[in-house]
Amino acid sequence: MVAKHRRGWLGEGMGKATRAFRNLTLLTIGAAATAAVLGAVRSWSLRWGTDPLEEGGYLPGDELMAYADHQSTRAVTIRTSPARIWPWLVQLGQDRGGFYSYDWLENLIGLDIHSLDEISDELQHLEVGDHVSLADGVTLAVADLESDSHLVLHGVADSGRPALPFDFTWSFILRRSAPARTRLIVRERYRYLGPLAPVIVEPASLVSFVMSRKMLIGIKERAEALD
Repeated sequence: MVAKHRRGWLGEGMGKATRAFRNLTLLTIGAAATAAVLGAVRSWSLRWGTDPLEEGGYLPGDELMAYADHQSTRAVTIRTSPARIWPWLVQLGQDRGGFYSYDWLENLIGLDIHSLDEISDELQHLEVGDHVSLADGVTLAVADLESDSHLVLHGVADSGRPALPFDFTWSFILRRSAPARTRLIVRERYRYLGPLAPVIVEPASLVSFVMSRKMLIGIKERAEALD
């Protein structure tokens, strides 16, 4: 009787251990699969709409940062010439033509952005050194621009405010791909300057994708509608 009881106890214990091992294996596989899916989604979101040359190649603005800790490059084809798209880029800004994205989301956090559906002659004057506002107290400096070609914005800190924990460039590039066809490429680059930088930038990358994708589509729709 004692031997049978011992064998039963051992069998029950082995059964529990087997089930625990199986559950742990399933949990590990599930976690690995989830991580793989999230990694694939992140990779796709950072290069949405681009071809390999656009994603990995040099673009205007890259020279401002020797290397980037975080980079995204996204693109869209617009059925018009670069000259028809350029005015929409020149008037970008919180207190200018907006960002052609989800205004209602931006305004939920008080950014007071209202994207224009028309080209404003009053907003067509932009020079190197000018500042473009993202939000109250947050501006980007125009580091480089060439009409119908590219606009490069560079993150700066307002006087009297703490410096951002990262260096940042935001570049808009127009490349004619065919007659009446233009590629609009947008690149964001970040170089981390402190331990808080990745805590801020990495979680925001998905939000950046959602807003940037809508912006690209918004510019495309506006430019094509007026062509």
